[in-house]
Amino acid sequence: MERELDPLERELLDKIAEFIVQRKMETAAILFLEMHRPLSNIGGHALLMASPLLGSIIGMPKVEALHRALSKPGGIDYLLDRIEELSGAERR
Repeated sequence: MERELDPLERELLDKIAEFIVQRKMETAAILFLEMHRPLSNIGGHALLMASPLLGSIIGMPKVEALHRALSKPGGIDYLLDRIEELSGAERR
């Protein structure tokens, strides 16, 4: 199984991080992600179950890329790092 995130996966996780930071939800998001880290693979699979709805909103390629990103071991780490980087940059 490939562990590196591809550019589309990184782009989606970056957008999620920006969304979180713009709404000042960094602390809650970090706590949520850290608490649910062991379930990230299940969360990625839950996206597939919701894909008929999400696919019509954001498009199936993005849903599939987000599923892959959250199912990879480094996906949650990348998202947490981006949230922390963006929140630090916004405070300056």
